[in-house]
Amino acid sequence: MAPEERPDRRETIDDLDALLSSLPDEIVEAIHALPEVEAVIEVVLDLGRRPEARFPDSEVTLLEREITDKDIAHVVEHIGTFGDDNRAGIERTLHRISAIRNRNGKIVGLTCRIGRAVYGTIEIIADFVESGKSILIMGRPGIGKTTMLREAARVMADDFGKRVVVVDTSNEIAGDGDIPHPAIGKARRMQVRTPSMQHEVMIEAVENHMPQVIVIDEIGTELEAHAARTIAERGVQLIGTAHGNNLENLLLNPTLSDLIGGIESVTLSDEEARRRGTQKTVLERRAAPTFDVLIEIQNRERLAVHHDVAASVDGLLRGRGLPPELRYRDEEGELHIAPSAAPTYSSRRGDAGYRRQAALPTAVGVDLQEGLPFSPTPPHLPLADGRSTVKIYAYGVARNRLRQAAKRLHLPAVLVDDAGEADVLVTLRAYYRRRQRTISDAEARRLPIYVLRANTVSQMESFLSDLFELETAAVEDPSLEGSMQETERAIQTVLNGVRSIDLPPASAYIRRLQHQLARQANLISHSYGKEPRRRVRIFRE
Repeated sequence: MAPEERPDRRETIDDLDALLSSLPDEIVEAIHALPEVEAVIEVVLDLGRRPEARFPDSEVTLLEREITDKDIAHVVEHIGTFGDDNRAGIERTLHRISAIRNRNGKIVGLTCRIGRAVYGTIEIIADFVESGKSILIMGRPGIGKTTMLREAARVMADDFGKRVVVVDTSNEIAGDGDIPHPAIGKARRMQVRTPSMQHEVMIEAVENHMPQVIVIDEIGTELEAHAARTIAERGVQLIGTAHGNNLENLLLNPTLSDLIGGIESVTLSDEEARRRGTQKTVLERRAAPTFDVLIEIQNRERLAVHHDVAASVDGLLRGRGLPPELRYRDEEGELHIAPSAAPTYSSRRGDAGYRRQAALPTAVGVDLQEGLPFSPTPPHLPLADGRSTVKIYAYGVARNRLRQAAKRLHLPAVLVDDAGEADVLVTLRAYYRRRQRTISDAEARRLPIYVLRANTVSQMESFLSDLFELETAAVEDPSLEGSMQETERAIQTVLNGVRSIDLPPASAYIRRLQHQLARQANLISHSYGKEPRRRVRIFRE
């Protein structure tokens, strides 16, 4: 959209003086002396500490003296009543004051958040809002989720004439008092007596007031997640926010994962597990997602969009996550959209083990100067890219066996003693589940992580086969050609009427190729025995 065609993007501080009038005069003077008063987002008053003004990326000390009981009492006297969630407001404004109490219930700290109605923020996702799809917005605290939610309610009610009901638990969307703030337009507001009743008010809104759209902030409990599903199943468009930064956070949250369909453990048949190249027990999406679209707010001018939540969740569970669409504004305010790119790698699971890479595709970002999407480091590290060796850090894995597996497959793998030098980390499932610091640090650096079930050479060979993409790379194995010819002869013999044939013992890589040949001939194959005598049996149903 050309700049002259865009709606006016303006920010209203929403009567800052109303909030400042509740603060001690000395603090008010200090705030007015700040060079960028309009950028302040919070004023923090803690008993026995110096008051602070918080900006999006910094904090400024307002006074050299400490806050006293008198300062706290002054603020409490000039604002509304605190609810069960320890939040209060100022009537007809969007300001919010949150209290910190001691064991006896006495208020010893206050966080005064400046409420702002920002018009035009919804433009970046206007197409989704207009489509009638249910939208879930995620992002860290203070990044603008509620502001976008408020604007969505106004646009749907005023510009599209929809019947919109805002379920306002803490009066943060439409302000304190009985009369909603003009920022939500013609949308109706239902207040919630206590936070624990939010799910009941959500259902009441659908049953009593015939809304076409329901707007809800901070879905945070299992009951609220179930209420959201009930609303969506009744054909009502739902626009809400939830705790978490991205899709993967939500997927791993047992309380809220139902919002995106939930996950459950499924046991596959032997044939299906071989076809997928996975373990027999895998994670699957349990149901259709409550929300059709998920939006991750990365900063106030940039967000990532998952157009199809069901497809994104399925991709994550299969290790083939779909990169989200990236939308952002440049310095001139022009909107840019970087379409979703196909994943730059696949995530196969080996016969003898499995892996999980830390650099999931949902972690894509944008080069703001070029406006181009980029993908994190792919987990596969084939030698075709010019590497002479691949450095592996073994955490809890038997290094002598790993060297043996690499030598047996003729692979240039080097074991390093420092995870910071490694191209990839391999560990055991028991270590990975305990979330050891070494593993957490590797994930933070987006280092590919492979996870094995046990310290066996077969699983290590499977891991190395995946790492070096042996299916497409040339492997100098003198027994490979003879093994493949013998496998083809065995397959033909079974097709001619023999019930089953056992092949000679072979490495994990050769056994994998033997299974592939059997599947191509529509025959069944299983591996039997223990290393190093493990072999493949081919037979008819």
